Amino acid sequence: MSFKAFNMFDLLLDNLTNKITSRGGNQVTIPDYFKEHHSDKNNSVIRNWLWDVPGFRRWRVTRMDAGNKMQVLNSVAYPNFKNDMPIMGIDLLWFEVKGKLVAILDFQPLEQNKNYFDKYFDKLKLLKSRFPDFSNQKDMNSYDINKYFSPWVIFCKGDFRDMNDNLPLVFNGFLDSYFELYNHSLALNSQISSDDIRRLHISYDIYNFERDPAHGLFKSYFGKEWANSFINEFLFPLKSYDQKVDNSGKS
Repeated sequence: MSFKAFNMFDLLLDNLTNKITSRGGNQVTIPDYFKEHHSDKNNSVIRNWLWDVPGFRRWRVTRMDAGNKMQVLNSVAYPNFKNDMPIMGIDLLWFEVKGKLVAILDFQPLEQNKNYFDKYFDKLKLLKSRFPDFSNQKDMNSYDINKYFSPWVIFCKGDFRDMNDNLPLVFNGFLDSYFELYNHSLALNSQISSDDIRRLHISYDIYNFERDPAHGLFKSYFGKEWANSFINEFLFPLKSYDQKVDNSGKS
């Protein structure tokens, strides 16, 4: 059965929401101008959610609907600073006119070394082996895949078949694997100190703020002022942490 992209992405969003709430997640109130923002120029809308989930310090979700031009579903989950498990990243884009899917799903590592990979990546390795069409990370031109991406990042530049047949299976399997990883992490000792985890989360926000190609996308659809506020205050708020510390003189 074939689904329109907006239906498919809404189904994936519903599944993500259900999994978050089943883990005790509660929505956090965010400003209305981030919660839902419309663009008359492009007949598009962007909606955002922030979740308070046990074991995580921040879990954000973004859903953009620009009709046949573009569909977007993005989510990032940051574990709390006592847990050195990877950050979860999901970025899905569908371009209806071109019939083009771009999908990136990863357990984004805090460190790039064998011990860390051995500790946290067996489930992602297994999932990736099941979907060879989602393995062309050499095309990730906007990012250095050796920085905050794992060797098993699930990446696809695909078409209608990938969108309809494989994406739901990959997406649901990925979420299940990440929640299983979280459960597993509770029995493990963190090999990174809380202070260093905090520092690495800050570096993650800075890295993605500087390289995220979505910044230009949001500017083109919703204007420069809103896009700048959105990427600074909602997507990557920790990027300004070091500056705030320096100005206040507090750690």
